[in-house]
Amino acid sequence: MKCPACAAVDTRVIDTRATKDGSEIRRRRSCDECGHRFTTFERSEGAFPMVIKKDGRRETWDTSKIQSGIAKACDKRPISVEKIKQITEEVGRAIGALGLSEIPAQQIGEYVMTALRQIDEVAYVRFASVYRSFKDIDEFMAELSSLITSRNQLPSK
Repeated sequence: MKCPACAAVDTRVIDTRATKDGSEIRRRRSCDECGHRFTTFERSEGAFPMVIKKDGRRETWDTSKIQSGIAKACDKRPISVEKIKQITEEVGRAIGALGLSEIPAQQIGEYVMTALRQIDEVAYVRFASVYRSFKDIDEFMAELSSLITSRNQLPSK
């Protein structure tokens, strides 16, 4: 592992632990050249499916695209970067658990919208407006009406 301070390649592991959720390995490292200490995280790369785009093209799975889309929807909302990463990881785990070799981008978008709807309605509507490509204000209003109706059907606390 390359040292981020001096770029030396001789580093050693001081401590290894699993993260709280067990999905990653956290390693504390020390550089033999400059003594700088740093942390790395290791995560298993599962076999993610190919993504089938609307136009029929196939792309390799790219977690950063999902995280970027979620982050854009959550812009200027009270949602932490950690929460955005958590949603991204949850979507990735759900898709990976399906065990498919290919998945339509539409299905991935549905997973993201379900997660966003549970944490922030404004972020959900932002994501849905781009994802569903509303053609006019009537389609947008229908989505808002659906959101309001489902919110009003929830049991009161």
